[in-house]
Amino acid sequence: MANFRTDSRIVMTLDANSAVMVFGAMQGGEFIVEPITLDANSHDLELCLQTMVKGFRMVRDQLDRQPAAISFAFPGPADYPNGIIYGYLLNFPSFRDGVALGPYLRKKFGIPVYINNDGDLFAYGEALGGVLPEINEKLELSGSPKRYRNLLGYVFGDGFGVGMIVNGMMNRGDNSCVETCYFPHSKRPDIIIEEGVSIRAVKRVYKELSGDGRDLEPKDIFDIAEGRLEGSREAAVQAFAEMGELTGEAIIPAVNITDGLVVLGGGMTGAAKYLKPAILEVMRSKISTLDGQQLGRIPMKVYDLDNEEEFAGFMKGEQQKIKIHGSEIEVDFDPQKRIGVTVSKLGAGKAIAIGAYAFALDQLDRRNGITRL
Repeated sequence: MANFRTDSRIVMTLDANSAVMVFGAMQGGEFIVEPITLDANSHDLELCLQTMVKGFRMVRDQLDRQPAAISFAFPGPADYPNGIIYGYLLNFPSFRDGVALGPYLRKKFGIPVYINNDGDLFAYGEALGGVLPEINEKLELSGSPKRYRNLLGYVFGDGFGVGMIVNGMMNRGDNSCVETCYFPHSKRPDIIIEEGVSIRAVKRVYKELSGDGRDLEPKDIFDIAEGRLEGSREAAVQAFAEMGELTGEAIIPAVNITDGLVVLGGGMTGAAKYLKPAILEVMRSKISTLDGQQLGRIPMKVYDLDNEEEFAGFMKGEQQKIKIHGSEIEVDFDPQKRIGVTVSKLGAGKAIAIGAYAFALDQLDRRNGITRL
């Protein structure tokens, strides 16, 4: 696709959750208007749709030209290619009977509307404007022949979102249903893993371990872990560690299929110092064959890309020269199979917006018969 950072087209965006909706507009991969925040009114379908129309109109009124498209993330289940939201939505109960949201907004504004899962757009934004180009640029500068084109992006929040990038392309699946939240909880296999990897999970586990009856948010629990707020520090640390452990369990089967980098995003990555050690410990754990041979549950070496020493090892790999048989000509070779885990530097909101912007540009080009590599 074209370089989104030099593209002059404007795309209106939306960051939606059950409490508020934040409307904006991007050009060249950057926001060009001050964000507009409105109450989501997620409990009432008519009010919620009116809020969306109002927010996008307020953004459009600030632009000096007609926007090319609307593009944003919205919780599923959904038929994203057709813009239809339906099914059990925890945060948008008024949408459960089915809403043709894309066609509705297209009718109101007369421009293409693209809706995707937040995990998909997070991973896509990181693949185009975040961790993937950053890592590949550093590998090139280091002289390494290694390059990455595959990525898993996880968003921690009300739920446990995931996005998968395969060969630089966003994998939406055939049913808009690329998910890891339905994996079984490793400690309670009868429930989904999202019950252990989410805001509600950290709150529940802390309350169970501590007996603390207060209605605390993850930020409060983090402050307790840091000693800044009264409470059980041991329970706070363990609540995040358990979430990290379960996250690692979810990552293992996904990364074994995808074979790429892993980037973590969402507000709870602010507690990465308690989450990530548990994630890495699980990802580096062993499994046995019947004859007792110990193997890594992930066949690649797993690096912490936010650790300076480990990052240096990741960059270096095991670079060597190998001769072409029957000649003295040597070629570069790096036999070390490796992946890395990192926390998003862009932040989930910016990465999702970049993903939404770039996705819209690509779809607009395809509509016009333009195919870019």
